[in-house]
Amino acid sequence: MTALLREVIGDVLRQARTAQGRTLREVSDDARVSLGYLSEVERGRKEASSELLGAICTALEVPLSRVLTDAGRVLEREERPVAAAAGAAIVDVSTKVVIPHAVTMAVA
Repeated sequence: MTALLREVIGDVLRQARTAQGRTLREVSDDARVSLGYLSEVERGRKEASSELLGAICTALEVPLSRVLTDAGRVLEREERPVAAAAGAAIVDVSTKVVIPHAVTMAVA
């Protein structure tokens, strides 16, 4: 089963915060978000609004577009095996296929 978007976004935000060596309290103060709510967002328990995500990203000095792009990449990696297991075809665009012309056969 693929992860929920809120869980992936929470992981991306947590990674950005910890990479900066910042605490939840520091980021929650800068973003003007309660510490508990920020913790819930990072753990994927709460679905953050776009305004809240924007405030957190501003506090982290990370563009919202980067957070969403990183989350999209994580989801893409998780979806590939699920799609393959479900029998979905993964098309390699470099593969060339030649389909011969139909041949009519006379029936006696």
